[in-house]
Amino acid sequence: MHDQILEAVSAIKYRVGGSQPEIGIVLGSGLGLIIEQILDPVTIPYSEIPSFHGTSAEGNAGKMIFGKFHGVMCAFLVGRFHVYEGYPMSEVVFPVRTLCALGIKTLLLTNASGGINTRFRPGDLMLIEDHLNLMGDNPLKGPNLNELGPRFPDMTEAYSKDCRSVFEAAAVEIGIDLKRGVYAGVLGPTYETPAEIRMLRILGADAVGMSTVPEAIAANHLGVRVAGIACITNLASGLSARRLRHTEVVENVKLSARQLARLLEKAIPQLVYRKK
Repeated sequence: MHDQILEAVSAIKYRVGGSQPEIGIVLGSGLGLIIEQILDPVTIPYSEIPSFHGTSAEGNAGKMIFGKFHGVMCAFLVGRFHVYEGYPMSEVVFPVRTLCALGIKTLLLTNASGGINTRFRPGDLMLIEDHLNLMGDNPLKGPNLNELGPRFPDMTEAYSKDCRSVFEAAAVEIGIDLKRGVYAGVLGPTYETPAEIRMLRILGADAVGMSTVPEAIAANHLGVRVAGIACITNLASGLSARRLRHTEVVENVKLSARQLARLLEKAIPQLVYRKK
């Protein structure tokens, strides 16, 4: 695995030259509109990166983009791999591990989520404060890769307090009502039953989705700061009379995309890591 990561890093560096990304950003389903703000982008399809592969989920494009985002060199993953697609955890987190090996100091994970908190509405943004791993698996399972991190990494601050403070201050400054909460990561691909949503509420979840958690674990293992923003695309099962359809989820994420773009425009320059 370590050799595969180094091979992928070498191939990417060959394409982007001396560009050194400060921040890595994973764009979830339907959030590709953010890339319109990237200056001098260099696009690399996943199919051209060793050990990467295409994505099958609707709304996930499958490409890496390097470029300046409001003055900060960023590396974007447009589209992600999911466990429900049949990939093992090691392949799901391989792109994020590659980003970290490229030298990023901060990883921002975004996703499309169902709102469990009854105060949430489609179009809201939720700053992820913590997560529940309910996928029944862990990307660190098996022999530990000592080159990447310790056998038992601490997850007390899975989502950086410093990063959360930056997003909270940016939201106040531009007048966005940024929600906060706990994200539940489930396996999928089925949407949850009403009974499962009631269970998740009891467990303390505010939003639910089928991604993000493995990537957050892998980045923490590597010692990279993590921030997460969930775009609430729909009320979870049982909280609305409407039946859930993925095409509607992808369409509704556009309600959040404009606000997310404004938030990132303000926050990204402030996320540049500075040693204290």
